[in-house]
Amino acid sequence: VFEETIAITGENTAGMAISQYQGVVQNFLVGLVRAKRVLEIGTFTGSSAIFFANALKRNGVKPSTHKKPVIGLDISEEYANVARSNFVKAGVADYIEVIVGDARENLAKLEGQTFDVIFLDADKMSNRQYYDTVLEKNILSEHGIIIADNTAFDYVTPFINIPVPVPDGAKPLDVPYADYPKGPVFGLGVHTFNEYVRNDARCEAVMLPIATGITVIRRITSNNNN
Repeated sequence: VFEETIAITGENTAGMAISQYQGVVQNFLVGLVRAKRVLEIGTFTGSSAIFFANALKRNGVKPSTHKKPVIGLDISEEYANVARSNFVKAGVADYIEVIVGDARENLAKLEGQTFDVIFLDADKMSNRQYYDTVLEKNILSEHGIIIADNTAFDYVTPFINIPVPVPDGAKPLDVPYADYPKGPVFGLGVHTFNEYVRNDARCEAVMLPIATGITVIRRITSNNNN
């Protein structure tokens, strides 16, 4: 999938796909919580969804025509079609459904469904909205986990120890942003999300130094006490 993604989207864009080792770690987490359904926000060309589908197979989950075990949300019809083709090649097409459109709107429409693993890997500036929606609408199952990707990316690290909300004129570390091509806006957005989660009494979280950082989050309050 990664090689085909490079051929279709270019090497720089292909970096949006998760690494093989990250996929293995996330599969382990799927097994650890004995997940039956997975929701990923940001499907791209399908590599993470394929990992998740295979992990659910190992959990004994069977495909369903009513509710697919893996639901992916993506803004791009082009990438969604590439992903669907990759699902067929990987033999997991009957496990995965991709819903195209604004993930913030489509996520809210999933109220009434629950997922045991929710993977945040789309528009980083919307991470807090995704996070609050899955908690407030009880889309995350009682014993489920959220996995947020890219939480320690290079454009985030300059903000370490900067308080939130970040004061006007604050200078994160002393690093020229030329070294951080995503720039301060993205770094600020992810840093603000990281701090929001870290200080959220509803959940506990741990950041793992894998690839560009993943944060694993679990709810510690009852679904009825949001």
